[in-house]
Amino acid sequence: MSADWAFSVADVAAKVPNEPGGMRFHYALRHGTMKVGLYAPLTKDTQSAHKQDELYVIVSGKGEFVKAGARRQCGPQDVVFVEAGVDHRFEQFSPDFATWVIFWGPEGGER
Repeated sequence: MSADWAFSVADVAAKVPNEPGGMRFHYALRHGTMKVGLYAPLTKDTQSAHKQDELYVIVSGKGEFVKAGARRQCGPQDVVFVEAGVDHRFEQFSPDFATWVIFWGPEGGER
């Protein structure tokens, strides 16, 4: 299923750049302040804090999520919320790790 308003993991995964060491991410949808993308890091998560609030919905694989120094295991169907401006990253993730990323709201996040 692929359209501007509906898509599958497979649709978007096919568009994720497959460059070793590169950012393995692709936006599937943008509407107003909301953006939905698929993130599938290969070896290291190099992201930094974002300007908007965000949700991760784990699609496949497993790993650890580190947020402001706290650490938690994560896997398929888990949801993780990160406030705007908070340092976070995935660590020790499996080779098949992939997650939806949903950004929304104003810069600085909602209060």
